[in-house]
Amino acid sequence: ASMPKRIDELFRAGLDSIRVSLNSAQEKYYNAYYRPIGYSLKDVIKSARTARKLGGFVSINYLTYPGFTDHKDEVRAFTRLLTDERIDMIQWRNLNYDPSAYPRQIDFTPNGPESMIGIRELLSMLRHRFPRLMHGYFNPPKQKWHRSQR
Repeated sequence: ASMPKRIDELFRAGLDSIRVSLNSAQEKYYNAYYRPIGYSLKDVIKSARTARKLGGFVSINYLTYPGFTDHKDEVRAFTRLLTDERIDMIQWRNLNYDPSAYPRQIDFTPNGPESMIGIRELLSMLRHRFPRLMHGYFNPPKQKWHRSQR
């Protein structure tokens, strides 16, 4: 997904789905974790957009860290991404990372518990707001894809 110009080529050659990995829908946190060289979060999003335009199934491999993933600013950015790009599926992944080191690495300081909605509430809100959005852990077979009508 770091090479959006290649996505068009791959889909025209027969690729029909893409899964992109994100720890955040906010560029500064994405950059702090992935440390991209020669690409940006905008390129990753452009790859997802290109795949959708070409009829592809788009899944996000979302690296989840309680206290960050459910922070109101991240929730706002992530729901905007889901809306704008009409993502088909979220594959929820535990971010297996030292819990004391991750916030330092991405330079994240929560504003207190009131700034978080909780992972359970996040899942509930996403299911309500995006009823056709699939949730899971593995790539579904093509027969189980249902396209977002958003």
